[in-house]
Amino acid sequence: MRKLMTLIACACAPLLVSAQAPTPSAAIPPERPKRPGVSTPGVRIPITKLKPAAIYQVPGAPDWMSVDKEVWVSNEPKNTVSRLDPATNAVTTYTVGKAPCSGLAAGFGSLWVPNCGDSTVMRLDLKDGKTQATLPMTIADSEGGVATGAGSFWVLTDKKGTLARVDPATNKVVAEIYVAPGSYAVAFGGGAVWVTSTEKNLLTRVNAQTNVIEETISVGPKPRFLTVGEGAVWTLNQGDGSITRVDLKTNKVVATIEAGIPGGGGEISAGEGSVWATVFEYPITRIDPSTNRVAQQFYGAGGDSIRAGGGWIWLTDIRGGTIWRIDPKRVLATLAE
Repeated sequence: MRKLMTLIACACAPLLVSAQAPTPSAAIPPERPKRPGVSTPGVRIPITKLKPAAIYQVPGAPDWMSVDKEVWVSNEPKNTVSRLDPATNAVTTYTVGKAPCSGLAAGFGSLWVPNCGDSTVMRLDLKDGKTQATLPMTIADSEGGVATGAGSFWVLTDKKGTLARVDPATNKVVAEIYVAPGSYAVAFGGGAVWVTSTEKNLLTRVNAQTNVIEETISVGPKPRFLTVGEGAVWTLNQGDGSITRVDLKTNKVVATIEAGIPGGGGEISAGEGSVWATVFEYPITRIDPSTNRVAQQFYGAGGDSIRAGGGWIWLTDIRGGTIWRIDPKRVLATLAE
């Protein structure tokens, strides 16, 4: 019906030129280039070959996840978070602030939920989902990440690079560390806080005891999401779709892995013996940390958030409104065609 109406309008337009000026057409956003993926033989696998242990239905746009004893996922259009029980497969949903965004973090008996729509961070009780506190706090960007560690909650609060340290005992900011501008995502591990600067192509290491910046490390172009695990810090670089590995002890880049997944969105997680990345078109890219190579890359529908934890891989399909719980052994056993 839309095409038919367009044809009629075009046929009539010449008759109306002398009577009125033409209406400017709306700008059409450019189509996003297809992600190339990797071309290594025996690596690419259709996602339809992978069978999850369970599929959780979460209508809306299930996105950011955090793994505790159970798994939590945020839902921006619904203003909710849902708790997924791996034992019973039950889904329980709770209302939060407006437009939850920029990650989730579990710690100190709470789920920490940044809300971009009303500039708050909410604390929910991990046991019953009840609101414990609402902290007025700006969020640097909707596409980012938050963390808990060293007795604190960590979040970036502006595009200038202000990293806020929140004391969970008082819900107050007790320190502000000024990292590189264009920093949006933070992770904790190895006794340090790690921050990526998408604008400056940097990874910053902050001493979690002293709040002092100990190192700034050049990584791949436009790093956004990051994870700590399997002996390293890993950044997903949106500029060229590569993954940078940084040694936790030396702060040196030890590998740059070509994953072929450039562009916005996505996420990365380490655990269960591998590093896992996700973007649209390529729901799972598995990195073998013993070789620093892409061992498997699943292509097809799904993806945009991934977490390893509790003996499982958790993968959202933000467009389909589902979350997959996947046995990592089944992933490794799934062979390319």
